[in-house]
Amino acid sequence: MEKVYLDNGATSYPKAPGVARAMINYIEKIGTNINRGGYKSAYSAAEVVLDTRERLCSLFNYSNSKNVIFTQNITQSLNFIIKGFLRYGDHCIVTSMEHNAVMRPVMQIHKKGVEYTRINCDIQGRLNPIDVLNSVKENTKAVIMTHASNVCGTILPISEVGEICRQNNIKFILDSAQTAGTVGIDMDRMNIDALAFTGHKSLLGPQGIGGFIITDEMADIMEPLISGGTGSMSDSEEIPPFMPDKFECGTINIPGIFGLNEALKYIKKEGIENIRDRELKLTNMFINGVKSINKLRLVGIDVVEGRTAVVSIDCENQDNAEVSYLLDKDFGIMTRCGLHCSPSAHKTLETFPQGTVRFSFSHFNTEKEIKYAIDALNKILKESA
Repeated sequence: MEKVYLDNGATSYPKAPGVARAMINYIEKIGTNINRGGYKSAYSAAEVVLDTRERLCSLFNYSNSKNVIFTQNITQSLNFIIKGFLRYGDHCIVTSMEHNAVMRPVMQIHKKGVEYTRINCDIQGRLNPIDVLNSVKENTKAVIMTHASNVCGTILPISEVGEICRQNNIKFILDSAQTAGTVGIDMDRMNIDALAFTGHKSLLGPQGIGGFIITDEMADIMEPLISGGTGSMSDSEEIPPFMPDKFECGTINIPGIFGLNEALKYIKKEGIENIRDRELKLTNMFINGVKSINKLRLVGIDVVEGRTAVVSIDCENQDNAEVSYLLDKDFGIMTRCGLHCSPSAHKTLETFPQGTVRFSFSHFNTEKEIKYAIDALNKILKESA
C-alpha cells in the first residue's frame, strides 16, 4: 500500500529541501539567543532573523522589515491584530468564508462592544466586492478576510476589497494562511494594512513559526496583546515604542525562523508562479477525475481558475468520515475530514453539519498520486452504492 499525503491545507509535507538541516545547524552549532548577548554567535543568529524579515518583505512587497513581527502561528497573529486594533464602538466586516482564527477573536471582542457584519458569499465561496462596499458604516474600522477558503479553495477578490478600503479610509486585514507562498500577494498594490502569515503551510517551513506585517500607521495604533522582555530598553518597565520590539517580546522561535529562512530561499529559487502552476495542474487532474464519480459532489468551483489546490468533496451515499477513514486504512491516502475549523464556510457551501473530505495538494505531489486517489475514491464509492 502506498502512502500519499494530500493534507497540505493543514500543514505542508514534505517541507522545502534544507529546512530541517538549517534548524539542526542552528541548534547544534549556534544555539544562542538574539538581542541578549554581545558576542559573535548572537550576532550571527540575529543576521538570519533579519534576513528572514527582509525575505518576507520581498515576498509580500513591503518596504520596512522592522514591521515584520514573528509569532507562533497565524492564529496568534490574527489575535494580535484584531484585538490590538479594534475597540469598543468600532465596526468590522468579515466574510462567511472565514476560519475560526478570525471568527473566534471577532466573537470575543463582539461581546465587549465591537460590532461586525458577516457578508454572505455564494454557494461556490465567491465574494461580491459590492457587498463589502454596501456594508460600510460610519464606525467601520476594518475589513478582515481570508485570501482563499481553506475548505473549497476559492480565492476571494482582495485587490478589489483593498481598493474599497482605501477609498473609505478603512484598514484591510488579510489572513493569508492558504495562499502565502503559492499565490502572489502585494501589500502595497492591494492596499493591505496588516497581513497575517504562517510558516508551515505553503511557505514550506516548520510548525511553530508565523507572524504578521503591518504598516507604520497600524503599528502606531495597535496595542500589544502581550508584553515582556525584549532585550531593549531594559532600564524601563514600559513597552518599547519602536518596532519590532513593541509587539515581539520574550524569546522568539529562532530554530523555526532558521527553517523558514531556508524555505523562503527555496520558494524564491523555484518561483511562486512555477509552484502554483504545478499545483493547479494536479488540481485540474483531480477535479476532472472526480467529476464523473456518481453520488459525489464537488464543493465550490469546478475549474482551476480562481482557486488554490484545495478541493473538498461531499459524498451522498456514504458518511464523509468513513470515506476519509477508508482512504487512509485501505489506500494510505491522508486527507482531512470534518468542518476544518470553518463552520461559517461550510454553512455557506451547504456542507454543514456533515462537513467534507478535503484534498489539498502540493507541488511535491505527483500525477501518479493523483490518479491513485481518484481510483481509490471510485472503488470506495462504488462499493457503497
